[in-house]
Amino acid sequence: MESVIVAIDGPSGTGKSSTSKAVAAKLGLRYLDTGAQYRAITWWMVHNGVDVTDPLAVASAAGKPEIVSGTDPSAPTITVDGVDVAAPIRTQEVTSKVSAVSAVPEVRSVITGLQRSIAREADGGIVVEGRDIGTTVLPDADLKIFLTASPEARAARRSGELKGKEAADLAATREALIKRDAADSGRKTSPLAKARDAVEVDTTDLSLQQVIECVVTLVEEKRTGR
Repeated sequence: MESVIVAIDGPSGTGKSSTSKAVAAKLGLRYLDTGAQYRAITWWMVHNGVDVTDPLAVASAAGKPEIVSGTDPSAPTITVDGVDVAAPIRTQEVTSKVSAVSAVPEVRSVITGLQRSIAREADGGIVVEGRDIGTTVLPDADLKIFLTASPEARAARRSGELKGKEAADLAATREALIKRDAADSGRKTSPLAKARDAVEVDTTDLSLQQVIECVVTLVEEKRTGR
C-alpha cells in the first residue's frame, strides 16, 4: 500500500480530531494533532510565567520547550520537556490563550518545522490535522480535506466535549468558537484557510461515522489513483 500524507483542516467542533484519529487507525497510518502542539507550547508559556499578551516575550521563548508528539492514532501522546501534558493542555486557561500564542510568527516557525519533520518520518503515511496544514505546513500533501459545520452544530459538539463546570451554555460556547475562528482566520501568519485544492466536507448533518467513511473513501481513491 502506498505511503500517503493526508492534511485535514478546519475550525474546532467540526469533528476533525475524532475523524482524523479514526481514519488513521482504520488505514494503518500515523496521526498528528497539531493543535495539541500549539496548546502544549501555550501551556509551557503559562507554566513558566511568560506574558502571552507580549508577542516579543513569546517569540524569545518559542524555541525553549521540547515538545514530543506520539503518533499512534489509538493512543496519541504529547509531552513538554518530558512531562505528560495531554490533560492540562485542554483546560479553559490554555484554550483562551492559544490563539494569541499561535499568532506569533516565531512560534509558528518552530511548530511548523516540528510538524514537517514528523510527517516526513512517518512510516507508511500520516493523517495530520490542524488549521493550516494544507495551506502552509504540508502544501504538497497527497490529499487535503477541509471540514466545516454550522456554528450551532460545532457549539453543540464542543459543549459535549467539555466537562463539568467548563461545559458552559451553548450560546457562550458558540460565541467563543466564532471569536477564535476570527482570530485564527485573521492572523497574518498561516491563517485558518481552505487550500485551493482541498476537498470540502460539511459535517453539519453527518454522523461521525458518515464523516469517517467519507474521508476513508477519499484517501483510498487517492491511494489507488482513481
